[in-house]
Amino acid sequence: MMIGPRLRQLRDQKGLSQGDIENSTGMLRCYISRVENGHTVPSLETLMRFAAVLGVPLYELFIAGGDAPSIPDLTPQKSLKELVEKGGKAGHDARFLLKLKTLFTRIGQREREVLLTLARKLATARQ
Repeated sequence: MMIGPRLRQLRDQKGLSQGDIENSTGMLRCYISRVENGHTVPSLETLMRFAAVLGVPLYELFIAGGDAPSIPDLTPQKSLKELVEKGGKAGHDARFLLKLKTLFTRIGQREREVLLTLARKLATARQ
């Protein structure tokens, strides 16, 4: 999606001219025109200034047709103890992590760093 036509569309919907945007943001009218016509790619700071003047959240500049983005599921994650009770592969993994957590409290900082470095190397080797 081209950001320029979307900015022009929102500006027209709000009944604002390029001069109004210029007066509110301090950006030059010729720059606003270049952005709206796709001749210049605006920075994030510039887009934030446009959004503030247009009275819309920043994400609306990137959405055509007014479709709001879906909100991710923010339900709390299950605790390790709940997963252990659930059983199966998730329960098996949760039991392992609980044991690891207990062992980590018993070792010193240097040993933790060695184990974490090893885990990082193993994780990158798998990719």
